[in-house]
Amino acid sequence: MSTGALARAADMPPDAAMLATALIWAGPGQVLFFGALAAKTAPAAIAVAVSLSSVRLLPMCLSVLPMLRGEKTRRITLLFAAHFIAVTVWAESLRRLPELEKAQRMPFFFGFALTCLGLTTLTSGLGYWLTAAVPAPVAGGLMMLSPFYFLAATARAARDGSDWLAIGAGAALAPLTQIFVGGGFDLMILALVGGGGAWLAGFYARKVAA
Repeated sequence: MSTGALARAADMPPDAAMLATALIWAGPGQVLFFGALAAKTAPAAIAVAVSLSSVRLLPMCLSVLPMLRGEKTRRITLLFAAHFIAVTVWAESLRRLPELEKAQRMPFFFGFALTCLGLTTLTSGLGYWLTAAVPAPVAGGLMMLSPFYFLAATARAARDGSDWLAIGAGAALAPLTQIFVGGGFDLMILALVGGGGAWLAGFYARKVAA
């Protein structure tokens, strides 16, 4: 729904909100897209910004795609699957795929991913119309659904202390990177410093325990 609210704020039609959900998919990329449109940024710069925001999804792809690969899995199928990997699909894939047989993983992945994409595309259109029909404070709340959901989904997928450390580091460092980095690069720096630091802490903790 928050994507629809952002599209309306950028004076874009509801079709644009739904199409952006299907093609860009990841929420932060859509936030950058509509924010840049509202600021009348050049199309080439918008394309670069959205592409750079998607770089953070590479580690997610690297953690999920090997679990989907079988002896007869084609590379084009894995590339298509990579499009659907964002926070929701990534978190549930990490949780559910290891307990499934190899032959069941790809059908589960695409069934879940396509369901998420379809429902989210529809709710983007719904959010667009709701923004115009509800009071301004409620419309502002619609825009906050995505960050709260991302936090809840990440917390649910947390498996050990390093995951929780990464979440805590992200919450603590986010205001600092926003102030001192900004420019669309704050998420990348936050991931490298907070997430990388949490991973190193977990790695050394496991090494000491062993």
